[in-house]
Amino acid sequence: MIKHFRVVPAAAVLLAGAWSAGAQGFGGPTAGAVPEGALAPANIAKPRPKPAFDITGTWLHGGGPNNGFRFSPPAGFKLTPAAQAEYDKSQAAAKAGKVYRDDIGQCWPAGLPIIMTRVWPIAMIQKPTAIYMISGFMNSVRIVYLDGRKHTDPDVVIPSFNGESIGQWEGDSLVVDTTGFVDDHHWIDNGIPVSDALHIVERMKLIDNGATLQIETSATDPKSWEGTWSWTKRWRRVDNTDITEASCLPDLNQHLLSTQGNANVR
Repeated sequence: MIKHFRVVPAAAVLLAGAWSAGAQGFGGPTAGAVPEGALAPANIAKPRPKPAFDITGTWLHGGGPNNGFRFSPPAGFKLTPAAQAEYDKSQAAAKAGKVYRDDIGQCWPAGLPIIMTRVWPIAMIQKPTAIYMISGFMNSVRIVYLDGRKHTDPDVVIPSFNGESIGQWEGDSLVVDTTGFVDDHHWIDNGIPVSDALHIVERMKLIDNGATLQIETSATDPKSWEGTWSWTKRWRRVDNTDITEASCLPDLNQHLLSTQGNANVR
């Protein structure tokens, strides 16, 4: 039985649904509203400039120019006092041979950017209005909207672990802007939390004649660290790979030391 789930107030769901449908019951269209869903035939049929590329396919993370297969903060990074306190506890736990708040091992979603920096394949399906990404890691789903919508108003957006991603084409690249994150049980690296102020911008492009997907990422979170953290990652096409169903069940993770009560500092 999955122990953790996130409850969203029904009022918030109804409000967000009305907002995304054009706020019909709230005096007409408002900032961030769109007239149709991303998969509505009328929305897909609208004339748009031809995209620079189509990344439909399955991709496997292949490291990058910095930090290899995982993400680590840049040298000399400086955390806010609150984040530093979490990081210090994590470092102390590591010295004691333990882990600090292994939320992923307890089946909390990894969230962005971790799902984009792990060695799990990601299936990407590109439509004219959106790109749907399904990760082999917990089957985490990420959607990048391409239909011209704006970010949902911060007062009504429902925060999530992968945030709300809005993409636009700039030359040979797709620039994706993501906000709207949860502010709890969400980490950017061991012991470094992220907050609802996290803002991620990715510049995606195909290189090597389409065989490699390169993503240059920058991340800011003034509640957790100072300045901008940046990294570049690359994926390679794996046409012989499919994404299968993957469920995270805490009772199946008991063989992992990090999930045990005496090894997981919480």
